[in-house]
Amino acid sequence: MNFEKYHALGNDYLVLDPKDGSEFPSEKEIIRICHRNFGLGSDGILWGPFPCDEANFGLRILNPDGSEAEKSGNGLRIFARYLRDQGKVGTEPFSVHTLGGIVTCDVSEDASSISVEMGQVSFRSDVIPVNLEGEAREVLDEAIEVAGHSLQYYAATIGNPHCVIPMEEVSESFVREIGNDLENHPIFPNRTNLQLLQVLDRNNIRIEIWERGAGYTLASGSSSSAAGAVARKIGACDNEITVHMPGGQIELRIDDDFNVTMKGPATRVGAMALDHECL
Repeated sequence: MNFEKYHALGNDYLVLDPKDGSEFPSEKEIIRICHRNFGLGSDGILWGPFPCDEANFGLRILNPDGSEAEKSGNGLRIFARYLRDQGKVGTEPFSVHTLGGIVTCDVSEDASSISVEMGQVSFRSDVIPVNLEGEAREVLDEAIEVAGHSLQYYAATIGNPHCVIPMEEVSESFVREIGNDLENHPIFPNRTNLQLLQVLDRNNIRIEIWERGAGYTLASGSSSSAAGAVARKIGACDNEITVHMPGGQIELRIDDDFNVTMKGPATRVGAMALDHECL
């Protein structure tokens, strides 16, 4: 198998293009390929592009635990950069179909910045989904017990599920402490991504991230979108938000209907060939 490796603020993916004759990898193969000691090492695999009636390109996003993600903002920026590097797109906007919906991407002329229209954030329990008693509602400032801590959370989806916990200060150690338990909490039937959210001012937030199926992550586009939407929902931020993460910064524009446009870089690392012996 031949891969192209990219990272988006330290969140790295391997692109596996079906044009090279590579078949869709099995769950065991995905786990081995992504392993940082026994494989090539990555936060996931992007399988595409493939023909799609609904959009210009089709994409499937694979987590390092072998599961499939509905959407990934960093993965989409990387995929857009790969398409540009392969000469499949220019500077005109184009659409990509994911399990989490169709998004529109736009690569700058020098390919240093990629914009992705991520879609609309929903806070409704029946859409995310979240198992709550009673009728479906927006999941805002709800109580949850996890890893011995009593916390207040907001749930959201932008095609994939998120749990956002506002805090006075955020830390890697705490997101690691509660991440696995919260990801697999029974209230989230499809598991969830986790963001610890610290509001810095009206236009800046800081987050620490635990990604479903990947664990602690340096940066995430969908996590940034969900956390930014929560910051707007609670009235703490305006529509232009810079998200600060351990891996770097992403720029968001969130309108009054919670439609999110994300802008950030994607960097090519190099080409990698996997020997069959590895599998």
